[in-house]
Amino acid sequence: MEIIVAKTAGFCFGVNNAVNLAMKLLENPEEPIYTIGPIIHNEQVVKQLEEKGARVIEDIEEISSPSGNVVIRAHGVVPEIYGKLQEKGIKITDATCPYVKKILKLVEEKHKEGCRIVIVGDRDHPEVKGINGWCGNAAYIVDSAEDVDRLPESTEKMCVVAQTTITKEKWEKINNYLKNKFDKIIKFDTICNATSKRQEEAREIAKNVDMMIVLGGNNSSNTQKLYEICKMNCTETYKVETSEDLPPINTKKIKKIGITAGASTPDWVIEEVIKKMSEFNTQENEMSFKEAFESSLVTLETGQIVTGKIIGFNNSEVYVDMGFKSDGIIKMEEFTDDPDFKPEASLKIGEEIQVFVVRVNDGEGNVLLSKKKVEAIKGWDKIEEAFENKTALKAKVVEITNGGVIANASGIRIFIPASQISDRYVKDLNEFQKQTLNVRIIEYNKQKRKVVGSQRVILEEEKAKQANDVWDMIETGKKFNGVVKSLTDFGAFVDIGGVDGLIHVSELAWTKIKHPSEVLKVGDSVEVTINEFDKDKKRISLGYRKAEENPWYKADERFKVGDIIKVKVVRMVPFGAFVELGKGIDGLVHISQISNVRIAKPGDVLEIGMEVEAKITEFNMETKKIGLSIKEVNPIDPVNTKNAEAAEAKAEGQKVEPEVPEEHKEDMDVSIGDIINKQE
Repeated sequence: MEIIVAKTAGFCFGVNNAVNLAMKLLENPEEPIYTIGPIIHNEQVVKQLEEKGARVIEDIEEISSPSGNVVIRAHGVVPEIYGKLQEKGIKITDATCPYVKKILKLVEEKHKEGCRIVIVGDRDHPEVKGINGWCGNAAYIVDSAEDVDRLPESTEKMCVVAQTTITKEKWEKINNYLKNKFDKIIKFDTICNATSKRQEEAREIAKNVDMMIVLGGNNSSNTQKLYEICKMNCTETYKVETSEDLPPINTKKIKKIGITAGASTPDWVIEEVIKKMSEFNTQENEMSFKEAFESSLVTLETGQIVTGKIIGFNNSEVYVDMGFKSDGIIKMEEFTDDPDFKPEASLKIGEEIQVFVVRVNDGEGNVLLSKKKVEAIKGWDKIEEAFENKTALKAKVVEITNGGVIANASGIRIFIPASQISDRYVKDLNEFQKQTLNVRIIEYNKQKRKVVGSQRVILEEEKAKQANDVWDMIETGKKFNGVVKSLTDFGAFVDIGGVDGLIHVSELAWTKIKHPSEVLKVGDSVEVTINEFDKDKKRISLGYRKAEENPWYKADERFKVGDIIKVKVVRMVPFGAFVELGKGIDGLVHISQISNVRIAKPGDVLEIGMEVEAKITEFNMETKKIGLSIKEVNPIDPVNTKNAEAAEAKAEGQKVEPEVPEEHKEDMDVSIGDIINKQE
């Protein structure tokens, strides 16, 4: 007769943790020990705890002594209980399963956000009652499609969570009903991964055996679910609480027996059942029931590296299933060195990881694990390989020290001196904090645990390669994208890929500028053109101005001889006035073309900034010269004529009184002579 024992049979991590905490308190009890309700759903374990001194109570008021220590059961409790215990000054040992704690926190947060909580599970189960307490006992609790139908219509946002021990089939079925009834639903699959794994394994075993034995307490929800699953796949399925409940076994008819156990079933109960079952076995069997059970368990040794699955986590610990009779614990400081590590964002339930067994039993039945030690073991191999092959490694800066930084690569700490962190001078190393660098190992001593890295050598090699590539493809007129590295009075130096070129100040703009900073600043990305280059002297002259931005670009299409345009006086010289036709385009109005009377100088009738109409009389695109005439467009008005006559008379040595407007004559307190003198 073949025996198949489920690897997942027996205590889950949460239950194991709760029982161990209670047992430890009972070793040297300094005060009364209480549990609010049975600590787990197993009468044998509860009785064992009572025999050691633990007292099961249903109400806090049953505690008459002012002292005591209350163990919160694995199923969790409502928040009011914590408050009452604190008011009474009674110590609390919280043995709530990490999976359940996660649900309680989630429900509390979503309830505060205004969501209506929906719990898929048994309303009479202590876990469900506890969850409901964290949303003010306002949750809708459903365990069937009929329960969903009875819910009132609502436009509220629904947050759906699951009792940790329900089946996946029920969870999906009820969620489909909820989706059809309500519009706004967010769901969180809070079924315990260990529960799902246990149920799936039980289902597969039941399909392939002649008889299935399900061990567990009569009031255990997860045991009942296991029984239902097995019964659907094997008609000869029996639920037993102790060895006394075992049915008779016809070994001639039954060739294969499967055994599984609920999460609240301790190993010693399973072993008792196996011992009793062995009485039914014949002498011909090569393996006893006990041997079958023991062989189904994974064995662990300190220093071993094994693969496990993440089944839970919080901010301080990660819980891992390795197929061992107890789950493993990784303290967060043994999981990562990253100070910014966020478990909720980075970890996934069911994710496989390799772990190092630090201790098989920490004194409380827990297996202590380390992820960092696995990384360190593998990390040294990677460091050595990188050193020998001169390959680059990714390393994240985790600490700033005197003279350099400490970076982490594959769990190994690498010192990077300040002189090796960059190919430029670095004033403040803090700019590299938390950055991931490309480093090469330049010094390595495994015995002394000494590793020195350099980013500088990689940067210099990359620049040298880029420079060679640039010189190989450089040619006059070719365009490059570059970055402004520095500014001087005579121009801007631009890095075009490991090679610096100069944009002369005259090449920065089409208009005259005093300093390059008027156009560019350090760090700007620019497109430049190769004007000239000398490979031997390693010199490159760059162009920055674009032809289409040249004010004279297509000027011959915009301005033609005979056009009358409005211009602005920008500069005056003895022989005429320069006027602006458009930004960057000036023309000359000769003194003879300013007025229809003789004037001594342009300032006699014009002022800087004055806008006038003028006619283009000459246009030469090649020499960029434009001649204009004002007098051909606007004859000088009477006032300007008088001024012109005064100027002409002055030129001939005569005195002419200027005409004063009538509206200003009585306001003037100076003589006409003063005005003339002022004009002179």
